[in-house]
Amino acid sequence: MRKNAVIQAMVVAGLIASAPFAHAASNLVFCSEGSPAGFDPGLYTTGTDFDAAAETMFNRLTQFERGGTAVIPGLAEKWEVSDDGLTYTFHLRPGVKFHSTEYFKPSRDFNADDVLFTFQRMLDKEHPFRKAYPTEFPYFTDMGMDANIAKVEKVDEHTVRFHLNQVDAAFIQNLAMSFASVHSAEYADQLLKAGKAADINQKPIGTGPFVFKRYQKDAQIRFTGNKDYWKPDDVKVDNLIFSINTDASVRMQKLKAGECHITLNPRPADLDSLKQDPNIKMPSQAGFNDGYIAYNVTHPPLDKLEVRQALDMAVNKQGILDAVYQSAGQLAVNGMPPTQWSYDDTIKDAGYNPEKAKELLKAAGVKEGTEITLWAMPVQRPYNPNAKLMAEMLQSDWAKVGIKANIVTYEWGEYLKRAKAGEHDTMLIGWSGDNGDPDNWLGTLYGCDAVDGNNFSKWCFEDYDKLVQAAKRTSDVAKRTELYKQAQHVLKAQVPITPIAHSTVYQPMRQNVQDFKISPFGVNSFYGVSVTK
Repeated sequence: MRKNAVIQAMVVAGLIASAPFAHAASNLVFCSEGSPAGFDPGLYTTGTDFDAAAETMFNRLTQFERGGTAVIPGLAEKWEVSDDGLTYTFHLRPGVKFHSTEYFKPSRDFNADDVLFTFQRMLDKEHPFRKAYPTEFPYFTDMGMDANIAKVEKVDEHTVRFHLNQVDAAFIQNLAMSFASVHSAEYADQLLKAGKAADINQKPIGTGPFVFKRYQKDAQIRFTGNKDYWKPDDVKVDNLIFSINTDASVRMQKLKAGECHITLNPRPADLDSLKQDPNIKMPSQAGFNDGYIAYNVTHPPLDKLEVRQALDMAVNKQGILDAVYQSAGQLAVNGMPPTQWSYDDTIKDAGYNPEKAKELLKAAGVKEGTEITLWAMPVQRPYNPNAKLMAEMLQSDWAKVGIKANIVTYEWGEYLKRAKAGEHDTMLIGWSGDNGDPDNWLGTLYGCDAVDGNNFSKWCFEDYDKLVQAAKRTSDVAKRTELYKQAQHVLKAQVPITPIAHSTVYQPMRQNVQDFKISPFGVNSFYGVSVTK
């Protein structure tokens, strides 16, 4: 704790010392909540990583409109889909330039070779670059794209064609997601020849609105505005600085002091004081998110349905909502938010019933005093403003039914890495939707393809998976809706998770920040944003 305090003090001092720079109209300071694990978007699944890389330095073939869910052209100006839904042809935007830095000077503009490199590296485990820098692509594989993309071919310098094995109704939306950010094949070749393939994750090169300058872990990331950006009107600041602060109270103090312009994830207890500050504005919107408990069904006694049902019934959700979310959330019943199309509002909770929970545990042969681990996130996320407090309340709830939960936490990157390896018994986690499609919840979080990725319950249930896969393979919205509703009933009955809450998203910022848009997907984009004097 002393070490963290020293780091925070150093950062505060540094920003105060450079206050004139931080306040200059051509600079934007973002008080972020954590250090990214790296800068190669394909390797990660969290908003912290996507904010620092995909949303700043990269583009994708398609992209989402700022602040919305509609898909618009990105690095592809237009595209066609074959009648059978299995072939997608993308016409690439000419004249797009990759970043020029001290470690890379591009000799050509973006073209089809870059798209091929980006996707072949994810598709082919024998790809030379992937063998030189052994990595996995969790989002890509969680969505089954590694199995469904049969081939990516270069038609000409500015045309690429994707061939699918089966229809994927959300394919265009998927390509707009952060993990599908396009890399420079020329830069990758330079790194491969130099024996420095891993630098793709530490010295990033993209086509995006900001260019990487330097990174100091747990302190700051610095970017400069891309003067050669293909949409020049989107670059309105000369410098973008991420000031990294895991403590929400420190972030709010810096915002009030004018040491940063925008921050995120305020504590519910801070909302009133922030709203009363005349120098701060507080845009908000209903969160497209879901905070939940994941039960690792591969660990006894959580492999028994009765035990998961008991733990679910023992959770006093209303108490957690009142204490953790306060006035900034609503109770969650389902594995996705009610604003997601195909949500089934006929599904109800079993309800808070500790006496029934005790009966179920006894019937399952679970002895009183049985110990399990309960993992608590070290960071705030839009879906959980205070995981430590929530874990302590769950610990108390489960103790009342005879289960001793030992709270465990790790640094955020390590937390996710260990959880994907299945080390936990139960854990606090959540999700902000990434593309507006139900599969982004029901497939990405609970499907069999995601067991080694974002399916932290390690739950692979054949009846459920058949429904989700069938829904993904048709473009008929009515059919998809019915299949997803059936899947939601199976999910609720099998209890691999306990949904807790959907939070309201507040984005505090200084009054002089212009045109920042809250993303429904829980990421922060700074292109198109300006700061007035």
